[in-house]
Parts: sequence; structure tokens; C-alpha cells
Amino acid sequence: MNIPNAPITRKSLAEIIAGKLAASILDGIYAPGTQLATERDLVKEFGVSRSTLREALKILLDSRLIESRVSVGWFVCAITAGNAARARELASWARAEAPAQARPAGQEPPTGPRRLPVTPEKPLQIPNLKTDRSGTFQLISWWEREKVENAHVMVVGAGALGNEVVKNLALMGVGHILIVDFDTVEMANLSRSVLFRESDSSRDKAEVAAARVKELNPNVKVQYLHGDISNQVGLGIFRRMDVIIGCLDNREARLAVNRFAYWVGKPWVDGAIQELYGLVRVFIPGQGACFECSLTEQARRDLAVRYSCPLLARENVLLGKVPTTPTIASIIGAMQAQEALKLIHGMPVQAGKVTHFNGLTNEMHTSAYTAREDCESHWSYGEISELPISAGTTTLADLARIAQSDLGPDTVIELDQELILSLTCPQCGTHEEILKPMSQVGFKAAHCPACGILREIEMTHTITGKEPFARMSLAAAGIPPLHVVRAFNAAEYRFYELTGDLGNTLHFRHFEKQDNRLMATALRQSIRLHAVSAADEPPSNPAHGRVTLWKE
Repeated sequence: MNIPNAPITRKSLAEIIAGKLAASILDGIYAPGTQLATERDLVKEFGVSRSTLREALKILLDSRLIESRVSVGWFVCAITAGNAARARELASWARAEAPAQARPAGQEPPTGPRRLPVTPEKPLQIPNLKTDRSGTFQLISWWEREKVENAHVMVVGAGALGNEVVKNLALMGVGHILIVDFDTVEMANLSRSVLFRESDSSRDKAEVAAARVKELNPNVKVQYLHGDISNQVGLGIFRRMDVIIGCLDNREARLAVNRFAYWVGKPWVDGAIQELYGLVRVFIPGQGACFECSLTEQARRDLAVRYSCPLLARENVLLGKVPTTPTIASIIGAMQAQEALKLIHGMPVQAGKVTHFNGLTNEMHTSAYTAREDCESHWSYGEISELPISAGTTTLADLARIAQSDLGPDTVIELDQELILSLTCPQCGTHEEILKPMSQVGFKAAHCPACGILREIEMTHTITGKEPFARMSLAAAGIPPLHVVRAFNAAEYRFYELTGDLGNTLHFRHFEKQDNRLMATALRQSIRLHAVSAADEPPSNPAHGRVTLWKE
């Protein structure tokens, strides 16, 4: 049936290039296993920009017609039953070029190589290198300044690796950098941490690194959090990041970052170093394996042993320091920052794979992990309801009523960490009420002060709102500001963010010109006045006034 005025579909320039390369593969011009010409040569051959060429290569990569080998190039895959049909489809795209116009009578056909037209994807701008510190980046064909300046990146760990990563992010002009670490600077850090000085001894690593970042590039907005990523950083922070970069030295912290990032659908870049060896890997929810998938059976057993006693787990995270050199930190930190830059630009990365670097032999290789169907990290929170409440002023009972108004009276709140209720000595019978989150109770404190033996622990991680301690605040129960709390009944889960904490928790105002101490004092006074004002007492229904501002 003829449809009048039907739109004529035309292929993009990148699709046409992909079609030409696919046709060359089908015709045997590029045999399986052979390497394609360099990107520079292909750009010259087709007369297109590098960003257009890379888009075409991405099409071929997704179609399994070529594969990427890190630091080597692009290689042709064999034509199989799985990709043959796709190859023929792509080859047909090469015929999607605009039809040639009729030549005037008597005019000879053009001679010499034919060039595809270059699309004006990025207007050429000549930067003023005397005044624009990021001017040279404008000369990169795929660089998008607005994306970089608007990006939000969280760096977890401010040691040797974290120093290199945040230094690179600042130099590249990444607009918003959040640095998280719970450690302090010591003299041994100075041999491999470019941002620390002798005068910084005993200061918080995150604060010092953030201050030096601001010195490197005053244009970036920076914030630091001195705390444990496992239980003191709310999920609301994770979900507002474009990329998370892990610069960690233990499996427990990596596992926490992996699960948090996966729950809110955010990519993260992991790095690890030891002596002259290092590795980099990118994990993207829904694309291949995650960090937990990569753990060996022995690693899983080690984690199980550490968590066999919850209180011992925190005491046993890191028994010794990992020896590293500043050179391997520079190499791996640069690769991590580069992967983050690619994610910010939406460029292809090798998710679920690991790149190993051997500094002794200068060899590098990439291998893929196998995704596990039963991996506990593979859980997406989906829709998140943002509530105008905060962890410091909202009680467990308040949040339970909100959830029960949605899901019914049998709904319970599920905490991320155990709430220690009491400790009882089995020998002398001494009983002590605790009411603290597990992260605040040490292994030594669990021993009876009279008998010296480990006491029995009474704990819980579910809240109905009817407990005698339900009037304690969410913060006192170990829930960090701007966190996303889970609630469930027999049929479903719901997720609630403490969005009332947003302004004070994620602000990127550190080291700005205004006096932050005065601002913090004013905020505390405002909160205190609000808490005692009778006119501002919360309504009987805690769910009143809540809003859903964001959906997955």
C-alpha cells in the first residue's frame, strides 16, 4: 500500500562508515584477526571527524564484528552464524549515501579518492590560552566542556591512588568532586601522595586532598566527607553522582561501594595497586559482571569468616598496610580518571572486565569476568520516594508510620546494619543496654568488663515502629543523612530517601569564598529554632507533604 508523503529515512554519517567497514569485512578485505588501520588513518581515509569514526566503531563493536584490545587497537572478528546477518545489514547501510546529482552534459566524472563529507558536529573554536585554563581541551574533537563542568564524581579513598585520581579530575576541570575517606595523614603517606605535606600530619585525608584540589583548580567545586563509606555515606549521595571512583585497599569497602552503586544504577571505576602491579576495572549495573561477581571462592570464604562475628568484622578490615610506589599509583590513577572521563562523555568502556598492568615487564592485558546469576549485588531500587525529612529529626516510629501508610500495618523498616540492643555475659549474668548501631560498638567493648569473655549480643535489623526504642532518631540508629531506607511487607519493597538532608549533606561549598563556619552556625541555629517551635510541630500523619521528585 502506498503511503503518501512517508518520511524518507537516511542513515547518519557514522552508520554509513560502519556499513563501509562491514562491507570490507564481508568482502574479505579485512580478514578475521587482522588489525584495522589506526583511527588517525581511518579519519583521513573517510574524511570524517574522530568522534564520528568512534561512533561507527562502536556500532561494529556492538555488532560483534570487531573487538578492542586496550592500548593496541581494533581487530576484526570472524563472521559466524551469530553476526553474519548483522554484518549484511550494516553493509546495506553503505548504500544510504545521498544520491549523486546529475552531471552537466559533457562534464567528466571526478577523479581521485572519494571523501565523505565532514559533519559540523563540533564547531571549531580558537581558545584564548592565556586566559582559559581548559582551552587546549577544546581542541579535542570529542571533548564536551559542558558535560565535564557539570559532572559530579565521588572519589572514595584519599590515599596514594586517590591523590592521583582527584589531581587528574581537578586538572581536567571536572566540575564537582566529592572526596570520602575516614583516615588521617601520617608521615609514611608523603612518599606516594602528591597532595599531602609534612604540615598535614594527623589531619583528615579527605579535607587535605579537597583543599589541595581547590588550589590546583579554583574553578571546580569540591566537598569532603570524613567517614566510612560502608555506613556513613547516604545512598542519596550515590544516586546524584555521574561516576564513583574507588581508590580502596580492602574487599569490604569495595563490596559496599559495589552494592550501593548497583542499587541506584550508577557506574563505578575500581583501582588497586601493590608494589609495581595494578589493575583497573569498570562496573556498570546491567552490563556484565560486578565486583562481587569477580570474587573467588576463597575471597568469599575470607569474607564469611570476618563476618561470622559482626563486631569483629570492623576490627579486622585492614591488618596491615599495602606496599606501593608512587609510580604505579600515577599509572593506575590516570587510567581510572580516564575511564571516568569516558563515562562522563558517554564513550564506550569495557564494563565487567579487568585490565592488569605489570610494571616489572610493562605488559598489560584485559580479561572478562563472568556474571553470576545469584549475585547479591544485582538489585536495583527502582522508584525512590523523596521525603522532606532528615535523619537527625525523624524517629524510627515516624518512618515506620510513613511506610505503613503506603504498604499496610505489617510493613517493617529494614536497616542496612544491625542495631545492637544489649550485651549479656553468659558467665556472670551482667546485662548492659546498648542501643547503638554495630559500627559504633567495637569488638573489645563486647567483652564483659568483669569476666573478660565475649558477651552474648542481642541485635535487630528490622523495625516495626512499636519497639520501646522506636522514638530514637534515624541518625542514632546508624542511618546516615540523605540515605535511602528500605521498607517491605510480604509482597513488595518501597524505598524512601531522606531528602530533607540534601542541602546540608551534598553542597560542594567547601573552600568557597564565603565563611563556611558562619554559614554552619546559622544552619544549626535555624535547625534548633525549628525543633522547639510549637507552630512547626509535624502533623499527625508523618507522610503528609511528602513528594516524589525522582524516578529510576
